[in-house]
Amino acid sequence: MSSAFIKEGEARHLKDVAPNLGALLLFLRIENNGTVIRDEKIYHNEKYGRDIYEMSDGLVYALNNDNQWYIILD
Repeated sequence: MSSAFIKEGEARHLKDVAPNLGALLLFLRIENNGTVIRDEKIYHNEKYGRDIYEMSDGLVYALNNDNQWYIILD
């Protein structure tokens, strides 16, 4: 059986990633089949009241009040 198949419930979710940049980068690399994802720009955003992480995958991430990662769809 291929290692590409995972059992239901074994998938990692973005919200389960540790609340630090290193853990996010590792998660994104795994999710993108080994492609290295870099942080392009990190800044504090007053609208959201938190730090914003623009990544090389074209998405923007932030930590919510529960210290869980989420994608900002703006």
